[in-house]
Amino acid sequence: MHQSEMSSTESNSFSDRGHLLTEQVNSASQQLDQLSSLEIVDLCNREDQKTISAIAAAREPLAAAIEMTATALRRGGRLFYVGAGTSGRLGVLDAAECPPTFCTHPDQVQGIIAGGAGALVRSSEALEDIEDDGMEAIAMHKITQRDVVVGITAGGTTPYVHGAIKAARQRGAKTVFIACVPAEQVAAQADVDIRLLVGPEVLAGSTRLKAGTVTKMALNILSTGVMVKLGKVYGNRMIDVSVTNTKLRDRALRILCDLTDLDRATAETWLDKSGQRVKLTLLMYWGQLEVAAAEQVLAAHQGDLRQALASLSLG
Repeated sequence: MHQSEMSSTESNSFSDRGHLLTEQVNSASQQLDQLSSLEIVDLCNREDQKTISAIAAAREPLAAAIEMTATALRRGGRLFYVGAGTSGRLGVLDAAECPPTFCTHPDQVQGIIAGGAGALVRSSEALEDIEDDGMEAIAMHKITQRDVVVGITAGGTTPYVHGAIKAARQRGAKTVFIACVPAEQVAAQADVDIRLLVGPEVLAGSTRLKAGTVTKMALNILSTGVMVKLGKVYGNRMIDVSVTNTKLRDRALRILCDLTDLDRATAETWLDKSGQRVKLTLLMYWGQLEVAAAEQVLAAHQGDLRQALASLSLG
């Protein structure tokens, strides 16, 4: 894990951001306004390749964040993403996608954005400058030492995010800092420090581009990795998928048919019997257990299907 410090002098200099990597001018796009549409596509595509390298360079802190967060959630903690503007929206999006994908409780993974829900659809960038608001958001969500707070800020300077990280640490929570600038440009105090260095944007300073893309990639990896560690995946199947519509029911049935020798009609019967719970259906079928017995076995192994199967000598 990586730690860095932010001095009060650095905090007060956030108004001068011209030196930041995310604010610099990209020499490859100097003639952007003179390019053809196809040339614009090709340029953006070439620049976007840098997101892959940035993720690879951050592999170790990303893995550390997965381990730390999985441990916290396994102990009953929660995961919070905190950001403003594009960064905040990406955090809210990742949090919102966890319940349907992994059947998590809506409170387990949450997104906090400066300006609240209204900022999701209408720009409220001025609100990112208020550090106290970030601190108040942490208090409002009653964050404790069991939780993990991930601060997301492309340029690394957002006072709202730094306030949230500061307040979370004061409450004993674990913290992660994600930024697209090197630590020597903007330092931060966090248990895990993730730097996604994609370089200057095609459109100077527009961090909804490469910085936004690489941030989405990092959050995808973080939340997916955590859920894998929590036993919500079997092989590469989302066995905790929430069966709440026709598409997801179809996915659930395909998972059952692919992993077992059940035909679709029989799989439907088993799925209905389990209360639309794919993981439980698999344990019931493979272990030839009734619902209550299968629930007890899963609970005894913290919902980990492989461990539950192993306890029945089926793993």
